[in-house]
Amino acid sequence: MRNTAILLISCPDRKGLVAAIADFLYRHGANILHADQHQDNEQGLFFMRVEWDLADFDLDAGTFRERFRRVAERLEMAWRLEYSAEPASMAIFVSRYQHCLVDLLYRHRIGELACRVPVIISNHPDAQPVADFYGVPFRHVPVTGENKAAAARCQMELLEEYGVDLVVLARYMQVLPADFVSRYRQRIINVHHSFLPAFSGARPYQAAFQRGVKLIGATSHYVTEALDDGPIIEQDVRRISHRDQLEDLVQKGRDLERMVLSRAVRWHLEHRILCYGNKTVVFD
Repeated sequence: MRNTAILLISCPDRKGLVAAIADFLYRHGANILHADQHQDNEQGLFFMRVEWDLADFDLDAGTFRERFRRVAERLEMAWRLEYSAEPASMAIFVSRYQHCLVDLLYRHRIGELACRVPVIISNHPDAQPVADFYGVPFRHVPVTGENKAAAARCQMELLEEYGVDLVVLARYMQVLPADFVSRYRQRIINVHHSFLPAFSGARPYQAAFQRGVKLIGATSHYVTEALDDGPIIEQDVRRISHRDQLEDLVQKGRDLERMVLSRAVRWHLEHRILCYGNKTVVFD
């Protein structure tokens, strides 16, 4: 694992921003490894991600925050500092469909996802064997129409117990309550088929097949109180022809869901995403 620091910035656009940031880092011995920026000309906003090697950097986290705050206040910056050597703790929520769960666990095992996975939480017991195979604690929290509030409290207690930073809904088929979402704002990632709202409901692929679609897709986004309306992180699509049967749509859709969710999770873990309004900037 690289020993780097990552600075994420958003602020009103103006001259001299890049120079001010680069000069501050240079004066403290930073070797910049990667820098990317974006301007939203319509809203007059500037966004930047800078990553640097800590080998010769002369500021610890506390001192950096104290000194960079002066620059940030002068330039009206909203900013946060992250360290690559401090991996996040990621909980995975799942229901009965396990394709996204298995994909995430495999990618984590081979080192593609730099995080800890301390717990898997499900409203069904079906994924217990998968959790056991990967050596991850499995917690079954049944959810019914009568116990939704109590189940959510139990889930949040488990997240506190395991020190979770990020919640990934790997085809978790329950709506999280508003207080849950508020506690983990911009730290809950979901995936769904891109047929919404045209093909909403429990059987979207069947509805799409009956309609004769020529394109299917998947979307990964941050969860907000508005169902399936949070800032979009990643999307992908695949062509469909008249030769594709229902099982082909389901198989291709699941492939898309796996890829789209894993990319979104990786970018979040690598601190590549900035949210503003109901949109995201995803840095290369």
